[in-house]
Parts: sequence; C-alpha cells; structure tokens
Amino acid sequence: MTIAAVLVAYAALIGTLGSRLLGRASWTARAPLLAIVTYLAAGWSVVAALGLAGLTLAVHAPAISGGLSHLIGACALRLRATYGTPGGATVAGLGLTLAGAVAARTVLTALAHLRAAGRQALQHAETARLVGHAEPALGAVLVEHSEPAAYCVAGRHPTVILTTGAMQVLDPAQLDAVLAHERAHLTSHHHRMIAMARIGRQVLPFLPLMRDAEAQVARLAEMHADDAAIRARDPRSLATALVVLATAGNPAPALAAAATDAVQRIHRLLGPAEPLGRTRRQLLRTSAAALALTPVLLALAPAVLALALGRVPTA
Repeated sequence: MTIAAVLVAYAALIGTLGSRLLGRASWTARAPLLAIVTYLAAGWSVVAALGLAGLTLAVHAPAISGGLSHLIGACALRLRATYGTPGGATVAGLGLTLAGAVAARTVLTALAHLRAAGRQALQHAETARLVGHAEPALGAVLVEHSEPAAYCVAGRHPTVILTTGAMQVLDPAQLDAVLAHERAHLTSHHHRMIAMARIGRQVLPFLPLMRDAEAQVARLAEMHADDAAIRARDPRSLATALVVLATAGNPAPALAAAATDAVQRIHRLLGPAEPLGRTRRQLLRTSAAALALTPVLLALAPAVLALALGRVPTA
C-alpha cells in the first residue's frame, strides 16, 4: 500500500511539475535531442508508475525477489493472506483494475495511433509519387504546385516532398539546407519520437506534462534537424530559407522545414549558443535515465530490502 501511494505521488508530481520545469529550462534548445529523450523518459515514467502502483497493490513485492518456485509459492501465500483479510480482496481488485486499465489503454492507444499514422503516411507518400516525379539529384519527389513547401513523410516509404514553388523561391544553397533538414528528420526517426509523445498524451491527457510533451518534442525535433542540416552548411542559408517558407502562406505539414516556431529557430541559427559541456551533458543523461528507472526501482525497493534481510517467503 505504501509503495503504491509513493508511485502515485511520483506520477502526480512529475506529471504536474515536469512540464513547468522542462519548459523553463534554457538548456533544451542547446541539446534538443537530449531534451526530447528527457521529455519522453519523464512522460513514460508517469505511465509506468501508475501501472506499477496497481501491481504493487495486487502482488506482494518481495515475491519477485526469489526464483520462480519461490515466486509461485510466495504469490500463493500472499494471495491467500490478502483475500483472507477484510478489505484485502477489494484492494487487490482495485490494484489489478488500475494496472489493467493503464496497460490496456496504452496498448490500444498505441496500436490505433500507429495503424492510422502508418496508413496515412503510406497514402500521402504514394499520392505524392503519383502526382509528382522523383528527382534523384535532389533525393526528393517534386510536386507541381505554386505554394513553396518542403516536408517529409515517414513510414514504410520515407519520402521528402518538394514543390515547384519552393524550387523557384529558394536558391541552391537554401534548397540544399532545406533538403538536408528533411533528410535529418527521416534518419533521426523524429516521427517515432513525436508518436511516443502523442500516445502518452492520449493515454493520460489530464496531466500537464503529457499534454505539453507532444508540442515540445515536435519543436525540439525541428531544432535537432536544423543542427544536422547546418553541420556542413552555412546556417544563414537555412535561416533565410525558413523565412521564405514560413511566410509562404498556408501552414506547412508536420515535420516540414518551417512548420514549428520559425522565429525562434531563425534566431537560434543566426546566434547559436555555446553547446553544453561534457559534464553537464552527462548529468542530464543521468537524470533522464533516473526518470526512466525510478518507477521500477520504487516498485522493487521492498523486494530488494526483503532479499537483503532474508525475509523472502519460500513456501
């Protein structure tokens, strides 16, 4: 009961304060990929904490610290004691209900989203290839349209899509930078990161961290793609291309070169901040790993303590 309460408190704390703390952090723009990992680790640790809270109500934690025979025997003893205690069956039932609800909602949401997103991406890519034509020199599909746009579609047939309008308004250096930006989205699998954030939001939409993570991950993915695009190019080429595409008119699709926070990204490209130092980067990596592991460590704490004290039931 105590561990379950701690896990629920952890989920509530990270789910409510995590968004505010990460949103105010200045380092995220200097290490966007690390910030994405931190957002996802924090968000999914909340989901894990709630699921494990239910399990700890239903199953005695020390039971998992022995071998398989010890586990079966300890579980049988635990269940017998629990259901023989007034209210014990109710608590165990509530725990199983919570764990099952979290697991079922997560799995069903993930399957529905991935199926729909995959189908939509495939249809989009196939349509672009039908109405446009591949340009091997550009590594993109060129679509006849006056609206300047460049974006990518991930999935079974990853495709960079470019309009003739973009070809007309971008000079060669700008075009090269934009295409490098889109290829970076595909090679870095940013669509998967955004999908993980979106699924988390759909699973627990009432928590601020889960609500904000999707937009933040999308914003940081654009910055990470910017960083990849300018490694061997002039940042000013990408910055000016963003200005052209961002002021072109219609909003661009997700994972488009100018889809998210163009003004902030332009300032970032023209006045880059110092990269994070090795020590600080390592500390942040450790923090992200700690967020991911904390729910499991909390759930296992009684089992580890019981094992250390030799109090694991064996019959």
